Amino acid sequence: MRFLPTRVHGIIDYLWGLALLSTPWLFGFADVAAAKWTAVAFGLGAILYSAVTAYELGLFKLLPMPLHLILDGLAGLVLAASPFLFGFADRVYWPHVLFGLFSVAASLTTDLEPILPTGRREPA
Repeated sequence: MRFLPTRVHGIIDYLWGLALLSTPWLFGFADVAAAKWTAVAFGLGAILYSAVTAYELGLFKLLPMPLHLILDGLAGLVLAASPFLFGFADRVYWPHVLFGLFSVAASLTTDLEPILPTGRREPA
């Protein structure tokens, strides 16, 4: 069931990316290189592909919203698995798992079509 408007998803995208970028220092795992750089890479990646998404908060509007949501879902799965894939689960895993699962949930509940300034939906 898709109930999250793309405008709200866009706000969440930028906040999620910034929040994930800050987790190594907020949660004290900046000394765990793999964990830190995974959070930084996924946070920056989300901000960058949000900036090129064709939705209300996209700056360049190149990436179709359905593709953005596929990237969110796949990146979320990899982020959630990253502590176990990259071997830092013994030091930290909750931020990566929770941010990853949140991304998957957002990808499954966001509308596929942005709303145009006219109030109509943009075709996917």
